[in-house]
Amino acid sequence: MTTGATERTHPRERLLDTAGRLFYAQGIQAVGVEQLVTEAGVTRATFYRHFASKDGLVAAYLEARGAGVADAVAAILAAHRGRDALLALMDMIGDTLCRPGFRGCGFLNAAAEYPDPAHPVRVRIAEHRRWFHGVLRTVAGDAGHPDPERAARTLVLLRDGAMVGGSLDDPRTIRATLREAAENLLTA
Repeated sequence: MTTGATERTHPRERLLDTAGRLFYAQGIQAVGVEQLVTEAGVTRATFYRHFASKDGLVAAYLEARGAGVADAVAAILAAHRGRDALLALMDMIGDTLCRPGFRGCGFLNAAAEYPDPAHPVRVRIAEHRRWFHGVLRTVAGDAGHPDPERAARTLVLLRDGAMVGGSLDDPRTIRATLREAAENLLTA
């Protein structure tokens, strides 16, 4: 049975929304197609009309997560330049850690479940990471860092650590430490 909200959204959107919620909360491998179609209020045939496989849905889920990050980054870069932009990006990451229900980075979580670097899901993860690294390299250069490539590598590592630490430790402390580390990197 469908609800009014279910009837108003496209089945593909419902599948993506359901996948996003379930994959993030339970883990990708723990969620089966049957659970996805049941909770999305669609049939198996509808599922396979929109996604060739569960892995296809996983890739689309990661693409949607990446688009959300890209939108947030674009908003920051439209409002800030140089050092302020870099610190605003770190604050964005820190704010993410403090959200209710935070369970780590969806990309890092997915990477842990897909160990083969040649798998299409891991390829999507690698593309997202390259994009974010490039953003950080550009922003670090604009902030006047003498070695933007090294700064970007360090910032990605800090981000990854913050994402893990934020799900295991006090996220506010991790947020403050991330900001402090980014400030130190800029002044070093």
